[in-house]
Amino acid sequence: MGDTKLEELALAYVARFATTRAKLEAYLVRKLRERGWEGERMPDAAALSRRFAEAGYVDDAVYARMKADSLLRRGYGGRRVGEALRAAGVGEELRQDVAPTLIDARRAAAALARRRRFGPWHDPLPDRPLREKQIAAMLRAGHTLDNARQIVEATDHAAIEDWIESASGDDLCA
Repeated sequence: MGDTKLEELALAYVARFATTRAKLEAYLVRKLRERGWEGERMPDAAALSRRFAEAGYVDDAVYARMKADSLLRRGYGGRRVGEALRAAGVGEELRQDVAPTLIDARRAAAALARRRRFGPWHDPLPDRPLREKQIAAMLRAGHTLDNARQIVEATDHAAIEDWIESASGDDLCA
């Protein structure tokens, strides 16, 4: 596989998928190895992915914002957002830039609880063992213990809305 074929492969990949520079490079290296390229003669996947980033075909910042927003809307917490971005090869500084604010984290926790029928969305209100399971599920989704408890132990939707709105939008979620 020559440099031209590798570039065609990279173009097809970025045209089809939102990606980061690190994910593009990993994809190209995998494709080269699948085709038997290893060692000194292997085309430079890192240089090609860097060139694509410089040309604007791949933008880690745009990807990080898009991915973080998508995960938060689906109800995942700040820790899971950070893990997903780290796995995609997004750098620490950029992960910090797109970290959810306190109000975003609270909205995400409420979205997960609403979707999974936790806390006040459960009819009847959950008993203690079920609340503990719901809190554990929220922790696995990347929410803080404080946010999970606040949501699961609430008795009505209005209390959750008040709690969300009481957060300052400037504070970053821990």
